Amino acid sequence: MERRQLGQTDLMVSPICLGTMTFGEQNTEAQAHSQLDYALERGINFVDTAEMYPVMARPDTQGLTERYIGSWLRKTGRRHDIVLATKIAGPNKMMPWIRGANHNLDAVNIRAAVEDSLRRLHTDYIDLYQVHWPSRNLPIFGANRFDPDAERPAVPIAETLGALDELVRAGTIRHIGVSNESTWGLCQYIKRSEQHGLPRIATVQNLYNLTARLFETSLMDEACYREGISLLAYSPLAFGQLSAKYLDDPQARGRLTVFPKNWSPRYVRPAVLAATAEYAALARAHGLTPAQMALAWCYARPFVASTIIGATSMAQLEENIDASELVLPPAVLAGIDEIHARYTNVGQ
Repeated sequence: MERRQLGQTDLMVSPICLGTMTFGEQNTEAQAHSQLDYALERGINFVDTAEMYPVMARPDTQGLTERYIGSWLRKTGRRHDIVLATKIAGPNKMMPWIRGANHNLDAVNIRAAVEDSLRRLHTDYIDLYQVHWPSRNLPIFGANRFDPDAERPAVPIAETLGALDELVRAGTIRHIGVSNESTWGLCQYIKRSEQHGLPRIATVQNLYNLTARLFETSLMDEACYREGISLLAYSPLAFGQLSAKYLDDPQARGRLTVFPKNWSPRYVRPAVLAATAEYAALARAHGLTPAQMALAWCYARPFVASTIIGATSMAQLEENIDASELVLPPAVLAGIDEIHARYTNVGQ
């Protein structure tokens, strides 16, 4: 499998990244280890996790995902074979079990989060350390409108960068990135790093799939291109919706049925269901499964450095990786754009 450079760093990663947020909730430790073994066998060298995982977030499971990756690293000794990414949780009073209800992106919290992740992962360094979501008010996780009335005190980006700089200098993290960020936030990170001689972000991990293509229209793609920042696309199957399994069986096992009260409602909006049905019909008309088409499309987007995939079964993982070998014909690409023109960013 090919390797792509992350931002302006020396990190070279596979165009597919193994997402792990099911480890510890929908996948056992043994299953997690099997997925990691198989991913490396297929040429994947990029693994992404977070301190708050698994999803759905609960106090009695928090940190299990990193622990399972750590036990695999300890068992296999393959730390140098992977580029390991994890994330610090931004403020969320609904998760008081993560360093207390007032956890945030200040120096004390960042140091504590990194130390905890290093311990769980059984490693002494993290290749890519990411801010999972901002400290400031921002519409994310299904909200699609900025609300000035929701403003709250926030840790300044320069302060967050300063804390990360200390850890880069100490060698516990190599490079940094952000997630669930806006174009404004991205530019502020760049500005503050240049003003104060602080580490430069290498990546932005944002939502990107057939129903959520805001990255293309928010000037984020231009900012990333001009500033040398790589997009790590997450949720390429829209919580499994774009596999069309819920169209075929509304009670199919997956995040939308296993956690019916806790996921973002964006992927059950009527417009998303209508778009999914049309994407599925397009794929099948060309001899593809809906999942194959959705993933192959995402993998081939020129501004996507790596697509983060997750699976609860080995069969799903194999299909997801196999899709990277497909080249979608012009008729399929034209059909995708035609559907998108009628259902623009309905899953954002």
